[in-house]
Amino acid sequence: MQLFTGFLLAILIAFLAYKARSLNRSGAFAAALTGTIIFGIGGWQWAILLLTFFITSSGLSRAFKNRKKGLDEKFSKGHERDAGQVFGNGGVATFFAALHFFFPESTLPWMAFAAALAAVNADTWATELGVLNPHPPRIITNLKKIVEKGTSGGISLTGTFAALTGSAIIGVLASLLNPTPGSGSIFILVTLAGLAGSLFDSLLGATLQAIYYCPSCQKETERHPLHLCGTATTLHRGWSWLNNDWVNFGCSAFGVFTCLLLQGLF
Repeated sequence: MQLFTGFLLAILIAFLAYKARSLNRSGAFAAALTGTIIFGIGGWQWAILLLTFFITSSGLSRAFKNRKKGLDEKFSKGHERDAGQVFGNGGVATFFAALHFFFPESTLPWMAFAAALAAVNADTWATELGVLNPHPPRIITNLKKIVEKGTSGGISLTGTFAALTGSAIIGVLASLLNPTPGSGSIFILVTLAGLAGSLFDSLLGATLQAIYYCPSCQKETERHPLHLCGTATTLHRGWSWLNNDWVNFGCSAFGVFTCLLLQGLF
């Protein structure tokens, strides 16, 4: 019955998000699938964490879209999430929600699930609010080179604080809603793991992520095969297969890794 109820809830939310243009058609189908697993197997506590990520990230994307005008050429996709973005942001979390079915008494699936969402929430908050920083960001690899806003791998004080805030929100909820009590330090672990995942995302963006070049606009971009101007883009640096969706997947996976590492150490 819980799985069926989760399926209905996931369908409803995916439909509403599609109508609100937060998801495109493929994204709605992907959200219905991941939502069914998370809502149906995890339950309402897991659903609240997922919805917190989705609602806040979608809200921020809309709230500051005017401040981000002119940056669309940098990003590979718009604010309507497709299936790749849904799985990139939620694939790791969905895996650990499914793992909860086999290990219902273990705290590991919940902590890993929360850490994965904290990481992608932190990264989303940093991306959406980082544009409010009064000064251009600096590249994460040496913190010296100044880059344009929206550049992959660029970080700023505003963006980093936003990442910490986005991660802490998931950390607070993970601690309050923990369905398997037994880890009083879950807030700290999840929050730090989320921030670490966000920074790892920036590191990938500055080093290995596929970044292309538009010869017409003479600018770097994540867009391929065509830039917004219609010109074909060529690979400028990074691995061609490592697009932003895979970087987001790596962000959440690194968040989980950091959380489990910290738990093992302390």
